[in-house]
Order: sequence, then C-alpha cells, then structure tokens
Amino acid sequence: MFTSNSFHNHPSTMSSSTSHFFLPSPFLRHRPKPPPKPKLLLPIRSASTDPVVADIAEKLTASPSASPHLQPLRDRSSRSLLSKSWPSTKDEPFRFTNTSFLRSSDPVPAPFSLSLSTPPSVFAGSIADLPKSHNISSYLDSDPDGSLGDLFSDLNAIAAPDVSVVYVPAGVRASDGPVHLRFGYGAVEGGGDAGRMPVSSPRVLVVVEKGAEVGIVEEHVGLGEGEEEDDGGRCCWANSVVEVVIEEGGKVRHSYIQSMPLRSAHTKWTFVRQEASSSYEFTEICTGGRLSRHSLHIQQLGPDTSTELSSFHVSRSNQIQDLHSNIVLDHPRGFCRQLHKCIISHSSGQAVFVGNVKVNRLAQQTDAGQLARTILLAPNVTVTVKPSLQIIADDVKCSHGVAIGDLEKDQLLYFRTRGIDEQTARNALLFAFGAEIVSRIPFEKFRKSITSEVQRVLESKQTPSL
Repeated sequence: MFTSNSFHNHPSTMSSSTSHFFLPSPFLRHRPKPPPKPKLLLPIRSASTDPVVADIAEKLTASPSASPHLQPLRDRSSRSLLSKSWPSTKDEPFRFTNTSFLRSSDPVPAPFSLSLSTPPSVFAGSIADLPKSHNISSYLDSDPDGSLGDLFSDLNAIAAPDVSVVYVPAGVRASDGPVHLRFGYGAVEGGGDAGRMPVSSPRVLVVVEKGAEVGIVEEHVGLGEGEEEDDGGRCCWANSVVEVVIEEGGKVRHSYIQSMPLRSAHTKWTFVRQEASSSYEFTEICTGGRLSRHSLHIQQLGPDTSTELSSFHVSRSNQIQDLHSNIVLDHPRGFCRQLHKCIISHSSGQAVFVGNVKVNRLAQQTDAGQLARTILLAPNVTVTVKPSLQIIADDVKCSHGVAIGDLEKDQLLYFRTRGIDEQTARNALLFAFGAEIVSRIPFEKFRKSITSEVQRVLESKQTPSL
C-alpha cells in the first residue's frame, strides 16, 4: 500500500515492467492513522490575508504529514498565500472563469488513488524512494519567487501529501511503453454548492536527463457511480501540479486526459522547463468536470528547442472548460506550435482559451504558431478565445488564427446527398473534428479508449444546431 509518506510495492500486482501504488481511498474500510499534521515555519494568516483563503489553507494543511522534501516548498507557498485573495472575475487571469462555487464550499482534505505502470528502465515512485545519488530536490519548485503560479498552485504545495517522481536517466529511451499515471478521486454524498467538498492535492515531478526519451499518460478520473449530469449529490475537487524538467536533447510525449464527474472541479498547473535541443509534445483531452481549469507554463531554456501543444475540450451543460497557456522563448531557433479545439453543445456551457507566446529579444529565427477552432452547437453560448503573440525579436516567423461557428452547411449537404440523416452526419463531423487531436496521442491502447469516451460524450444529449 502507498501511505501518505512513502510508496510500497504491492506484491500481488508487481511485475518486471509494471508496478502499482495506491493512496488510501475513501472506499477502504481500514486506513492507517495519519501522522500529526506538519507545522509551517510561517503562519498562513495575517491582518491583510483574505479570510476565505486563510480558512481553506488551514483546513488543507490538516492533511497527513508531507514528505520532508516538500517542506521548503510548503514554507515558500505559505508566505505567498499571505498576500493572495480568492480569484474573482475582477482579476485578469480569472476574468472569464467563475470559481465562486469552490469559494463557497466547505473543503475537506481527501485522499486519492494512484495506479502507476512504468517501463523497467524508468524510476517511478515516491521521491523518498529515489536513490540519494539522484539529487533532484532542486527541481521541485518551478516557481521559487511565486511570480508564475497562483492561489491554486500554492494550495497544492501546502496540501500535497507526497511527491510522485518519474525519473529517466541520461541516454535512456523508454520504448517499452509510456509511464501511466492514473489518479482517481472519490466523491461524497450530499455535496453541492455549499456542501462539504473533498479536496485532493496530487503532485508529480518528471525529470528527463540528457538525451533521454519517455512517454507519459496522465489520467484524472472519478471513482464510484453517479457521475452523470442528473446526479445531484456527488462532487470533489482535484487540485494538481505537474512539473516537467527536460535536459539537453531530451524528449517527452505527454498526454493528459481529464474525464472527472460532472459536478467536480479540476484545477491544474503544469510547469515545463526545456533545455537546449529538447522536445516536448503535449496532447490534452478534457470532457469532464463542472470546472476544469488548466494553467500551462512552458519556458524554453536553450536554442533549437521544440514545443508542440494540442488540446481538445468538450463543454456540455453547466461546464466550464478553461485552458490558459504561456510559452516563453528566450533562445535562437525555437519552434512552437499550438492547436486548440473545443465543442460547446449546450447554452449553459462555457469555454475559455487564453494562449500567450512571448518571443524575447534573443529568440531570433523563432517559428511560432497558434490556431484556435471552436464549434458552437447551441444559442447564447459563452466562448472566450484569446490567442496572443508578444514579439520583441525582429527575425521571426509567427502567426495565429481563430475560427468560431457551427458546422458548415455544405459539409452536411455532402452527407445528406448520400442518404445519411442530418444527426448522423453531424455526429460524424463532430467526431472527426476532435479526432485530429485524439490521433496525436501516440499510444494506441489509450487512443482507443479515449476515442470511445469522446464518441460517447459527443453523442449524448446533442443540442440542435444554431
């Protein structure tokens, strides 16, 4: 069993290439008594602190004791929280994203389950179990001065019970399959806007050394039944952070899948640091959650660096799908491509995409492009698309574009003239729209399961066209 402080191999599920780790879940009858809660070096309340933030922070620090590797990060984040207020639509980063239902909830620290499989050439487990010769603690905090993250990244830092580490030694090419991280979150009956909200805070650190390659599949799902729209009592909040460090010449293919219950929330930060000649390919599929907010910060730290981002969101009744990305290029010959797609199928659905690419003065001969495409299937839909290029260098090739609308009539006509009814035609076109992103997941096993899930979501309760 994986306790809050360390990983232990489960003897009945171990093999040469697969290992499974678990945090105690709310569904286990017997759980070990948690150790005393950690004491932060500084209080998380002062005269100027937002009382709502202070109350939530104090409740979340009642979770089991964190790994000692986390203590410097917890201390830094506790200081940062002293000056933060709960984000509102008056704050620019949250101008289009309403988080008030989380603010009014009664948070309760909650465990989560983590099942993990990995190629034999890659270490995956608790940071406490990593050999001391691999000193990677310095990589733990991607935001040492607190200028990149926000309230949610700080809350994760003070509440995370441990750090799950994926470590790929120099020169290793993990070709036996991806590292698969599957996070499961429990729900409680009697949830709702003002009810008790179980909050889980997983944290992952990925370190890929010089010349190494690895694939990662990161899944976030709900546990138990009652995850459909008409379920009035189940809710949970996952607040996760993933840090990725790619050294010179390293390559990471990262797939992120979020299909949590429709009354839940998932706030997530992903920090990526890429050194010279490294490559990072990221594919995101989000279909679940009442609120899904992903903040993605990528910094290219050397020349000849490549970053490719693809995302596909589906927003149904009372859902907010939000992606905020920030890519910083500081060195010559950087390459960056970003494609964001979204389908909104209900009038109460909402989608937000705010993407920023900053090309600084030394990033000459940069090639960067952004494209956002959104399909609206209902009237009075709220969609915010805001691609942005900040270019200081003068020798670059950069572009961005946006397209928003319903399906084209001539596309539907093509199907109708071949005897296919309109609804079947619409379903086929919508699926093909998302399939461009799904097909970029490089692992067939997961690509097939995601394809089935996306098809199920798109065909459920379709709303007539505009």
